[in-house]
Amino acid sequence: MSFTTADVVKLRKVTGAGMMDCKGALEDANGDFERAVEIIREKGKLVAAKRADRDAAEGVVLTKISADQKTGALVVLNCETDFVAKNENFIAFTNRILDAALENNAADLDALKALSFDGRTIEAQVTEQTGVIGEKIDLSYYGKVNAETVVGYIHPGNKLATLVGFNKADVDTQVSKDVAMQVAAMAPVAVDKDSVPTEVVEKELAIAKEKFRLEGKPEAMLDRIAQGALQKFFQESTLLNQVYVKDGKITIKEFLSKTDKDLTVTAFERYTLNV
Repeated sequence: MSFTTADVVKLRKVTGAGMMDCKGALEDANGDFERAVEIIREKGKLVAAKRADRDAAEGVVLTKISADQKTGALVVLNCETDFVAKNENFIAFTNRILDAALENNAADLDALKALSFDGRTIEAQVTEQTGVIGEKIDLSYYGKVNAETVVGYIHPGNKLATLVGFNKADVDTQVSKDVAMQVAAMAPVAVDKDSVPTEVVEKELAIAKEKFRLEGKPEAMLDRIAQGALQKFFQESTLLNQVYVKDGKITIKEFLSKTDKDLTVTAFERYTLNV
């Protein structure tokens, strides 16, 4: 079977592969367009396998909020270089994944990867992108927040993003943005002390006891002193008890109360690429 330049262009549009790759695939497929698409995809899988041991530490962290502001999604799509992470097509592909996550209310990362658009699963398309781009691509994280109001914040550079859920609808835009930026800047471990995981509390107590033991404090006093250190940890590391960074004199809980005495945060997500 023969093929034309228009076929090459069409294949490039469908697969996103380079012109020479598309021409080669059509030659290998003897002009069979559908087989050429399969060859491009197979090539993507082959490249993905070859690059499986590469370090995909770069990438983007993006969020998107549903139209009713009650659901927010956050995804991390990794690649090997910052050059690819800044590519418009890479960012657009990540946003399509976010759209699928919101439209289908994906439960977790595995469920998200199993969703489809353009007739193929997201997992398959991520693999294909490895072949198209020539770098290891990995959809490594997905988080979501459901609440009466959800806001998102993406730090310039797309390496850090947050989602914050509030217990009331129609939260003041500036207030919600400030809290989302607080989460980005101060990296709290939980909303309040009651929501800190038990294993984290136990670890902090163990660290404090060992620290004071090495300082020579009496063994009988270690539990009490460690509890004091734990309270300081709660103040510094739980969102509602943290000092509001834009004020320095009040906590986030007090900041929210100034807007509405019953307003609070119900959940948050935060992810940063350590690059």
